[in-house]
Amino acid sequence: MPKKRLLLLLKPFDLRQTNAHSQITNPQILHHLENRRKEHMNAIKFCQNILQQKPVDWEPILRNNLSQPICNVDLVITVGGDGTLLQASHFMDDSIPVVGVNSDPTQIEEVEQFRNEFDANRSTGHLCAATVNNFQQVLDDILEGRKVPSKLSRISVHVKSQLLSTYALNDILIAHPCPATLSRFSFKIKREIRPFSPLVNCRSSGLRVSTASGSTAAMLSAGGFPMPILSQDLQYMVREPISPGAASSLVHGLIKSDQCIETTWFSKEGVIYIDGSHVCYSVQNGDTIEISSKAPILKVFLPHQLLSQNYTQKHALHMQD
Repeated sequence: MPKKRLLLLLKPFDLRQTNAHSQITNPQILHHLENRRKEHMNAIKFCQNILQQKPVDWEPILRNNLSQPICNVDLVITVGGDGTLLQASHFMDDSIPVVGVNSDPTQIEEVEQFRNEFDANRSTGHLCAATVNNFQQVLDDILEGRKVPSKLSRISVHVKSQLLSTYALNDILIAHPCPATLSRFSFKIKREIRPFSPLVNCRSSGLRVSTASGSTAAMLSAGGFPMPILSQDLQYMVREPISPGAASSLVHGLIKSDQCIETTWFSKEGVIYIDGSHVCYSVQNGDTIEISSKAPILKVFLPHQLLSQNYTQKHALHMQD
């Protein structure tokens, strides 16, 4: 049997090369940042040592050096946090699974200790199935077929009927490039080619659409609700709508798996941000934008607690129906 081929995708973390940190003089913050760097580097070394003991072929690459679609591997292992896994997803189709290793988990005691000094939160790692504490066991379970990946929905975006090359795993935001500028747009929910909802005209701070896996991120912070992570539906929310009036019940809701949301942009400028600020596409006045979950799924090995929450949330929704 041929050896499995693995790609080890690494978050870079060198305190000395980060310009934003060069202005920091507080010794406690500097110590915290240096400790974070060491934790991350130690996690990388730990994962590499484990891989050297396994009958696999593997190659490390820094995520900043990733520029081509990932192919010809059997598994992608990301070492960092959710951001590293998200970046990997932008270069992956539905054929290769990915597992995330949270290299620097938040330490609750540390956050409490420094709560009046600075923000000591580290990496959330919501989608990461492993840390250094269980990486070897998780890897063995994957390689020996005892653990199977979950299929997470992603978002596809068409602008003027042209498909954008990047699928969103968490969410997209459509807004004016200046956060203080009003965004003008209209939208309606459609099923196939027929309207499913009335046309809603908006003046607001933009439109956010999330997947189920992204529903616990910015969407939840804005007042949305968490969704069962394996749901194929999307959730949308108009950001800070101005006088929605009769349309107030339509500015937040679900886009079912057989539906799409069609938006027409009426501001001079606009940007579609995909999974944060690093991947973005420009739109302009008159452009139509179609958003749906009709995108290749992503195979992700999820933490056990996320799968348990999925069952609980799905059961609760079923009881409400």
